[in-house]
Amino acid sequence: MSVVVSTAQTQSYWASIDAEIDAYLKKSIPIRSPEAVFEPMHHLTFAAPRTTAAALCVAACELVGGDRDQAMAAAAAIHLMHAAAYTHEHLPLTDRPRPRPGIQHKYNPNIELLTGDGIIPFGLELLARSVGPARSNPDKVLRVIVEITRATGSQGMVDGQYQELGLDRLGSEYDVIEYVCKKKEGELHACGAACGAILGGGAEEEIESLRRFGLYAGTVQGIQGKRRPD
Repeated sequence: MSVVVSTAQTQSYWASIDAEIDAYLKKSIPIRSPEAVFEPMHHLTFAAPRTTAAALCVAACELVGGDRDQAMAAAAAIHLMHAAAYTHEHLPLTDRPRPRPGIQHKYNPNIELLTGDGIIPFGLELLARSVGPARSNPDKVLRVIVEITRATGSQGMVDGQYQELGLDRLGSEYDVIEYVCKKKEGELHACGAACGAILGGGAEEEIESLRRFGLYAGTVQGIQGKRRPD
């Protein structure tokens, strides 16, 4: 009985974090003028599936003794980076080696491509605006920006996306799949956990321990996802 209660409490905890991240994003990206920009941005932000890396950021912050709101901007930025990458991956292009029906396409590929490009700097803007005199956190926010750009850039998700393009040619060799999942899901989750610990005031040992946990959890999640149709 205690296991059932514990599981229910855990699910409720993660659900509450997801709800707060969604609320933060909806407040940050209302459909406003110019509608031609913000309507597709709003749609594609929420059309992308959730990444648990964002919730992990908030949980890590609380784990090291921080408050949930200290990590909310970073969690939102992580979701936005994920949404931009997901949008780019699922553009309805005719030369794709296999179909990618991942999102509902309300706009043509050019609009979705430009919108994905616009989501990325908006996520960084959210982080930059989270700096405040009452929080005394500019150094932490700067460090988090570096963490996120590394995890989602050419050393992280972009590398994984590039290598994934070769899976059709290389086949489903486990080491290739593991590398792709480590770069795409693993490093994003490692980033989320580390960013939450940084913003929550965690010690370096705590930050690195949570980073390793995130890398493992995200990589395993990615490998499991490869067993299902895209």
